[in-house]
Parts: sequence; C-alpha cells; structure tokens
Amino acid sequence: MAEFRMPALGADMESGTLVEWLVSPGQRVKRGEVVAVVETQKGAVEVEIWDDGVVEELVIQPGTKVPVGEVLARLRADAATAAPAVPGPMVAAPTVAAPVMAAPVVTAPAPAAAAPAPTMAPQAGPAPAAAAPRFKVSPAARRLAEQLGVDLAQLTPSGREGVISLDDVQRAAQAKTAVAPSAAPADKQEAMRAAIGAAMARSKREIPHYYLGATIDVEHALSWLTRENATRSVKERILFAAVLLRAVALALPEVPELNGFWREGRFQPSTAVHLGTGIALRGGGLIAPAIHDAQAKRVPQLMTALADLIQRARAGSLRSSELTDATVTVTNLGEQGVEEVYGVIYPPQVALVGFGKVVERPWVENGSVCVRRVVRATLSADHRASVGHRGALFLAALERLLQAPETL
Repeated sequence: MAEFRMPALGADMESGTLVEWLVSPGQRVKRGEVVAVVETQKGAVEVEIWDDGVVEELVIQPGTKVPVGEVLARLRADAATAAPAVPGPMVAAPTVAAPVMAAPVVTAPAPAAAAPAPTMAPQAGPAPAAAAPRFKVSPAARRLAEQLGVDLAQLTPSGREGVISLDDVQRAAQAKTAVAPSAAPADKQEAMRAAIGAAMARSKREIPHYYLGATIDVEHALSWLTRENATRSVKERILFAAVLLRAVALALPEVPELNGFWREGRFQPSTAVHLGTGIALRGGGLIAPAIHDAQAKRVPQLMTALADLIQRARAGSLRSSELTDATVTVTNLGEQGVEEVYGVIYPPQVALVGFGKVVERPWVENGSVCVRRVVRATLSADHRASVGHRGALFLAALERLLQAPETL
C-alpha cells in the first residue's frame, strides 16, 4: 500500500488546503497524473501523483488544511487485481462524489462507475458534473468565481485553449456589480509575503552565500536576436530573456556544483537543468516555477515554455512538479529598470543567477573605445557546494556562450 502525502511545494510551505480531488476511489492513476488541487500561500496548485496504482482511499476531505507530509490518500500497487473490486465495497464513494466536480476533465467514465443506479443519495453530485465539460477553468479562477458569485457557464474564456482565467472572472464580477474589494486578496498577499520572508530568512541564516558579478557584452547576441525576430511573426517573437535562459542552461553543466540540491548535509547534483524562473504575480507576490530540461531546449522552445509558464502562473494553474523540481533559479529584473541584482538562494537549491537591464556603456575593443550594449550577470552561490573559483568559471562560460548566439 503506497501513501500519497501532502507535498512541500517550496521551502516556504508548511501546510496547504486541499481544494478538490480530481480522482475517486477505485480509479487507476499513473505517475505524473494530476490528482488534486491544493491551495497554498502562492495560489492554487495542481498536484501530481508519484506512483502508479489504484486509489484505495481518499483520507482527507476537500476544504481541509493539511500539514506538509500528512497522508492525503492511499494507493494499491496491484492495479490489475484491484480494479474489479472497485464498484462493490467502496463505502467512501458517496462521500467523495460531490467534490469530484473536475472528474469529467480527467476521465468521463469515472462518475458513472462510481455511482451505481440504485444509490439515491449521491445523485446530487452528478448534476453539477454534467455542466463541467462545457468549459475549462483554472482552479484559482473557480475559487474566485465562488467567492464573487460569478456563474462560470456564462463567461467567455480568453485564455489559451478556451480556459477561463482569473481575469475573465474579475471582469465578470466588475460588470455584474461594483463590489468593494474583499479583504481576502490582501490577506493572501500578506500571507505570501510572510511565507517568502520566512524562507529567505532561513536561507540567509543557514546557507553561507558568496556573490560574484560580471559585465557581459551582449551586442552580438542582441544583433542576432534582431535578425532572428525579423523572420518571425509577432506571436513568434523571441525575447532576450529566452536567450539568457539558454546560455544559463548550457553553462551549468560546465560547473555542475551549481545545479542541484543541498539535502541531508551534502550536495546532490542534478543531471538535468530545471530552470526556476522568477515570475511576479498580478497584485503582488513572487513565484519561481521550473522550466523542465532546459538544457535540451533551443531558444525558440524556451521562449514558448517561458510564455506558457508565465500565463499559467498568473492564472493559478501550475503543477506541483513545476514548484518543486527547479535545480537553480534565474531572476531577471531588467524590465523593471534594475541594472544589478544579487538574489537570495531558494533552498534546497545551491545557486541563483541574476540579470539586470541591458544598458549602453563605453567599451574598449582592440584598443579603441566604442559604445556597447552590456548586461550585468550575477551569481549567488552556496559555499558548501562550490567555491568562488568555480562560480567565476560559470560566469566566464556564460559570457563565452553569449558571444556566439548563433550556436544557442
């Protein structure tokens, strides 16, 4: 019997509220499948399962605040023998029938299998489920709609693939009536700031940081990007941020001590580069979900992944793996006018890379002074996992890669 526990969706998380189950007892699940939605200080997160099997029992009911590590559900590992026994003995099925509103999105047959015809009590559950396939909605947007009394069925989605977003709900609420702002969002932002502050205080207290910085000539990289974008449509345009991410992803394998986690008193390197990208949330707050396997993605693919991640982060539809897998974090404050940023490492990671805005500076080349566009790149690193010499080699690799943008 395997146990599915409340995951730690970041170093600043101590507990989360189970919003809804997306599976029911007796349902087969596969590793990586989204099975629940959990509300944290940073928003609603779609939580993935880490084992294959059959759901034996849903231990926690929706609406319950659960500490990290507490059992949420139990799974049977033997899916082949467990499947035939699903319809009969599942006494807990009626209890879960009501909250499984999103079951039709996961698999349409689930509600029918879990609710036999002679059972009268659960029939209240399938009624709202019948309307669910009419639209897709992010978990955060669904919760906000419930708070504001907005009928989701009446909304026209503006998100990708017809997904109703937070903005859609907010516009509908404003059009419906001039409602005074609720105290809940302010309280949530305060809780998020407190959680981030606690994690950063722990980082500064426990991690022996060292800091390095370098000014990198990016004239060649920006000229290449201009030529590349000239061949693309507006929707396919590549931002310089994607070029920087690609350079980081290629430089890290040259200094593997910066890519991984500090756990149980030792450094655990990662062969894959999962780039945590700092994203500012609307209304305040910060989150750093991961672009998985960034080392295997070219610049256009990273641009697509980055745009998708930003949209889903702000719509409240991130997955748990995106919040827990980052092996290093990249923060870019250039658009905010910041020229240099020295970040605080997000544990259990051991490094953070920062970029400022691109500025013009006098530059000496071949004995002559010229004007070049440059960017300040910084590194915050854990002295337990690496030393300054190795950190300097990383910044040198970053500079070398940005001098040959056509190879990225």
